[in-house]
Amino acid sequence: MPVSAVTTTVLDPGAEPRSVVRLAPEAGVQQGVVLTTRSEVFQRVGDDPQQDFSTPELTLPLSATVEQAVSDEDPSTVVDITVGSATSPDETLGSALSDAEGSGAGLTIGPTGAISALRLEPAPDAANIARSAIEQAFYQAVYRIVSFPEEAVGVGAVWEIHQQVMSAGITLDQVGTATLVEREDDRLTVDVKVEQTPRESTWVLPNGQGRLDIEQYTMAGEGSMTIDASLPLPVGGELTVRGDQTYVEPDGGTRLSQSQVDRVGWNTPDR
Repeated sequence: MPVSAVTTTVLDPGAEPRSVVRLAPEAGVQQGVVLTTRSEVFQRVGDDPQQDFSTPELTLPLSATVEQAVSDEDPSTVVDITVGSATSPDETLGSALSDAEGSGAGLTIGPTGAISALRLEPAPDAANIARSAIEQAFYQAVYRIVSFPEEAVGVGAVWEIHQQVMSAGITLDQVGTATLVEREDDRLTVDVKVEQTPRESTWVLPNGQGRLDIEQYTMAGEGSMTIDASLPLPVGGELTVRGDQTYVEPDGGTRLSQSQVDRVGWNTPDR
């Protein structure tokens, strides 16, 4: 599936020395990393009791291999990923994950770190609940990846990352403000602040169920990510985005209120 394009704008190039950051791991490079995601969603329709539509925490051990490196012929890195023994504290999801081991994924990544395509290949025996959870985890992760600007930057550099994101059928403008706080050889630590705003004033509901006016929409957060330019995936970090939304029928009738917290974390296990 395609991933929407990323553009960057440098606000401050940072201190000297400056250089262009390029993520270009060599073909055959392998990496082991753990991806953890969780999404908390609570909804209330009118005066009805609040309902919990949260996605349980999911921990995915990932084994990544660079199948294609950046070259003069192809300006993209192609990465194949195998999901290991995934776990969740939720009993139902946890028991379903055993048959999902060996599921595959793939990424096409540009030299700036921007992901242009996500490929998913669930294990044949994986239950739908496990397939859906893994798909959502990867979707969250690819839209929380830090991209670097084309220009040379140094420590203290600040740049904006612009991207469109689809969330529950709503198209959002996502703006990330990244700050390069540390650089040591190929390893870079970046602080990130993220804010999302809807592009439209209405939410078209799925399956022809009508539309709701977007009365209020806030979604923002922050975190930090550590990236090694010689490896295909982040080596560490966590980003939390939270907010509240209110939707109302065009005639002023039913009101739907929602609060949401999304968390994405990366960790490199000790060997």
